[in-house]
Amino acid sequence: MHLAATAPDMLTAVMLVDIAVVLIVGVLLGRLARRLRQPAVIGEIAAGILLGPSLLGLLPGDLPHRVFPSDVRPLLNAVAQVGLVLFMFLVGWEFEKRLVRPHAGLAAGVSLSSIALAFGLGVALATLLYPDHATVAGHHISFAAFAVFLGTAMSVTAFPVLARVLADNDLSDTRVGSLALASAAVDDVLAWCLLAYVSAMVSADGDYARLGRIAGFALLYAAGMLLVVRPLLAALVWRWAAAERWSALLVVLSAGAMTSAWLTSWIGVHAIFGAFLFGFVTPREPARLLARNVRKPLDDMSLVLLPVFFVVTGLDVDLTALTAGDTVVLLLIVLVACAGKLLGAILPARLAGLPWRESKDLGLLMNTRGLTELIILNAAVTLGVLDVRMFTMMVVMALVTTAMAAPLLSGRDALRATTPAEPSADLVGH
Repeated sequence: MHLAATAPDMLTAVMLVDIAVVLIVGVLLGRLARRLRQPAVIGEIAAGILLGPSLLGLLPGDLPHRVFPSDVRPLLNAVAQVGLVLFMFLVGWEFEKRLVRPHAGLAAGVSLSSIALAFGLGVALATLLYPDHATVAGHHISFAAFAVFLGTAMSVTAFPVLARVLADNDLSDTRVGSLALASAAVDDVLAWCLLAYVSAMVSADGDYARLGRIAGFALLYAAGMLLVVRPLLAALVWRWAAAERWSALLVVLSAGAMTSAWLTSWIGVHAIFGAFLFGFVTPREPARLLARNVRKPLDDMSLVLLPVFFVVTGLDVDLTALTAGDTVVLLLIVLVACAGKLLGAILPARLAGLPWRESKDLGLLMNTRGLTELIILNAAVTLGVLDVRMFTMMVVMALVTTAMAAPLLSGRDALRATTPAEPSADLVGH
């Protein structure tokens, strides 16, 4: 069904009913995932895949295009991007130094080791996969862009998903839970920096002078955010908090996140980095008042909009497009992804004196990718780096590595810590 000649209000009406379908299916599968002791994001990602060509497309009548007409998909994508920007702002805002401080040395070691090994294995895997995925929609992709994106995708840990897994398994106040949160917090910052670099590299398209300009502007922008915007925001937040101007503060912070996303996109770095950076410089105090009056409403808003992002992602996932050879490649991708994060976390933990059980659980937690992986993969699709088959295999890898954590974790009694942790879990919904 094509709606090009249909009135704009009908396009909007179809978009609204599509969002209603997305929310209902997402909630149902999210609850099913929770019953299976999985984070809700597993069910919500699965909902996006099921509403796309992988399942709905197998039924007669070309249902994915009837339910989500091509004319409406840009509108759905715009809604999804709003939810994504707000979520990335909250991820940046969620980063707390106090998470890292009790385990700063070991957390940095675990994070750097797991990122370095996973990134290196991802780049090595790219050398095998590149010849079969070097062209996307008729456009040739450089090996450097493909390899760095693949390495970055292998390197990520989803902090919000990890926090949810810990909460669901009552492990948040264990030593391994505290260390995992600290390591994932460092991992998140490094992962977004990697994504900023690779998106700048793709935008430069081999022009090293342009890449230098993008990097220079990005560094200048980051410095301005840290040195100018952060103190201004601190003064504004305290003044408006004292006056209880919560609605105005909510509007200003939302507008700031979107403006920052636009500016980094204009510079040549992906928009989500701008949203993350704005959240990173936003003050955390007064913590309780901000959590109740600003962070909670923004979190609720993003949780309503993010399922649209999952469906927009699912419409690009086509399991039917995978060949028998792709199945072997998919197994290899999952193996490399697990090896990089598991070994990269277990080895420094063992060297630091942690027992095998805690080291193994730390590796499993660092191997969760969830929504963070989908964000990076969508950035790769937007920049034209991944084709449908590669994108599909990477999404499946994200699901597998996230789903495997909870069933394989040790019980709380086996991991009872001697010192309670101080986890922060405002964003554990995803």
